[in-house]
Amino acid sequence: MRQWISSRLAGKKPNSMTALFANAKKYPDVINLSIGDPDLTTPKPILDAMYEDCLKGHTKYTPSKGDPEFIAAVQRFFATEYGLELGVERLVVTLAASSGMYNVMQAVLDPGDEVLVFEPYFYPYDFQIRGAGGVPVLVPCLGEEGFQPNAERAAAYITPKTKAILINTPNNPTGACYSRQTLEALANLAKEKDLLVIADDIYTDFCYEEPFLPIMTLPGMLDRTVSLGTLSKNFFMTGFRIGWVAAPPEIAEAVRLVNEELIFACPAPAQRAAIYALDHRAELRPMVAPIFKERIQYTRKRIDAVPYMTGCPAQGGFYLFPGIQPTGLSSVEACKVFLEKAHVLMLPGSGFGPSGEGYMRIACTLDVSKLGEAFDRLEKLTF
Repeated sequence: MRQWISSRLAGKKPNSMTALFANAKKYPDVINLSIGDPDLTTPKPILDAMYEDCLKGHTKYTPSKGDPEFIAAVQRFFATEYGLELGVERLVVTLAASSGMYNVMQAVLDPGDEVLVFEPYFYPYDFQIRGAGGVPVLVPCLGEEGFQPNAERAAAYITPKTKAILINTPNNPTGACYSRQTLEALANLAKEKDLLVIADDIYTDFCYEEPFLPIMTLPGMLDRTVSLGTLSKNFFMTGFRIGWVAAPPEIAEAVRLVNEELIFACPAPAQRAAIYALDHRAELRPMVAPIFKERIQYTRKRIDAVPYMTGCPAQGGFYLFPGIQPTGLSSVEACKVFLEKAHVLMLPGSGFGPSGEGYMRIACTLDVSKLGEAFDRLEKLTF
């Protein structure tokens, strides 16, 4: 039956993480630090507001662009958070950021167009770009540079086919937050080479040293930036699958057309929940970001006490990306040992691109007691 599978999928091999997930099922006491899905549930006020709106009839199709009230809430969010007055023509509601990214790539890429991707990177980017006929061009970010993108290095990868630069800060998997200097250098590169910037802006509340800085707020960047936002992380709403794309009007309309052809409109109840979350974020934020700051800081200290792990950024998001070169093993081999001998599941850095080899990703999505138990086990291992 392989003759009926598309060529872009027929030869696609399972990710290096697949076997680890399968093996983890053998261990009933496994501590799972692999997936970016927090252990905490959506705050009850969001659920109550959504329920009340469903009873009022918000269970039908919305316009394909999105519920006008949700779009207005996103406008208020950008205005109060970043001082950006975005017209409705710049906004489209999407099924969170992953679907939104797929839609964006479909909207902007022609076959053969190249997209610069800083790696280590969130691995679905590859499929999202290739699925639109594009070509991901991987630009290494180095651990010794704090995994900050280097604009001069990136410039060497630009060709006449380059159309866009994809950025993600706070970064998954590295936990790095791109500095103002880094963002300004990337913005200048985009303007100099006339490139679009696609910004995966989904961990905006998880910046532990400096406030989040959207690249689209820098001079000259509003009309060459596509920003993807979501409620998934900031409000523990991963299962709601709701977010938005903010983009120049022509791109936003193209994204809407793709969205309309795929799903017509996003779920109305999720959009109503999102309205409440955005409008009440001041009282909801203390329930979210401080918890992960504590977890990140605790885990970072525990990493320093493990002889076979090396330091890593702990600036944002809820991931850490320590080096494991002292083990003498590949990242896949090391994560296999951690699973089989300590029953702790983490992800090999190589699954996030070649620059991830020698590292692993820890998702600090469990409480401090569980994180402590995991490191108690890991500290007993020797290499």
